[in-house]
Amino acid sequence: MKHSHTLPIIGITMGDPVGIGPEILVKALSDPKLYALCKPVIIGDSYIIKQALKFLNFNHHINIIDDPRQGNYLFNTLDLMDISNINMDCSDLSGPTIETGIAMQDYIIKGIDLALANRISGLVTCPITKTALKLANSQFHGHTELLAHRTKAKDYAMMLSGNKLKVVLVTIHIPLSQVSAHLTIEGIIKKIRLTHTSLKERFNIKTPKIAVAGLNPHSGEDSMFGREEEDIIAPAVRLAKEEGMKAFGPLPPDTIFYQAVNGWYDAVVCMYHDQGLIPFKLIHFKDGVNTTLGLPIIRTSVDHGTAYDIAWQGIADPSSLTEAIKMAAFQAKNKKPGINGY
Repeated sequence: MKHSHTLPIIGITMGDPVGIGPEILVKALSDPKLYALCKPVIIGDSYIIKQALKFLNFNHHINIIDDPRQGNYLFNTLDLMDISNINMDCSDLSGPTIETGIAMQDYIIKGIDLALANRISGLVTCPITKTALKLANSQFHGHTELLAHRTKAKDYAMMLSGNKLKVVLVTIHIPLSQVSAHLTIEGIIKKIRLTHTSLKERFNIKTPKIAVAGLNPHSGEDSMFGREEEDIIAPAVRLAKEEGMKAFGPLPPDTIFYQAVNGWYDAVVCMYHDQGLIPFKLIHFKDGVNTTLGLPIIRTSVDHGTAYDIAWQGIADPSSLTEAIKMAAFQAKNKKPGINGY
């Protein structure tokens, strides 16, 4: 085991108190193996975490701290920065309130600021919803937008990562009917660059091989099924190659993921949300991790939502959060400061 003083401090936001965040957080930190990889500190609410411990019949001690450097970081002790003061039984609520919405946004802001100040080495976020952000009167629709705004990141991307498949999305939460209109050569090359840099600097892959998916069936089949490949995607891939990147494509979406899973490529750049997430979740439904590329801080997250329908029932699976914590620690180990904005 590494000496504790060499381990990265990883901040973990509690997410929406009404969702499964508190439960999976307590469950994940009940794994002693995590304490051999990092020093986890909860950014959340002590009253809610106490509820989760009692509900799950866990006997962990809570160590409330004002600064991550004050943590004990010992198994069976939860080091916690007490950001909110929610004195209600969240198990009685079916959805977020104004109070819980404001609180979960405050956790995120605190976590970002700690990471920017280098007081934590990485940030892991438990799930939130757009509804909760709206109740909090937030101008943001989700984690990514808030992270990008507060860190002043101009170019960023969502990567879904597992040990078999990594996918990066060019467009994210827009209607399928609008995807083609939102695709540009510059937009695609930016995502390829972010993928290339992150695979090198965060995942320690010296020469990343990046597959770029086509948009249409059979990747357009010589423009018979659409011209996006010839007019937009192929020029972006050519630019990536000219810049020295090992980019391949546009490749037919019906075979590209099979090839990536079998080791042909290190990541797949996808044109729209479900193109990447359907194959990814088929393989990594329980252990997938969402990580944001292009930020000056390390950020990983669970690959699922708040799951209000099963919250506070004791049945939520912490696997994705466990993997997100491990990935944040791994990226912190590999991070090379001052390179390409990181």
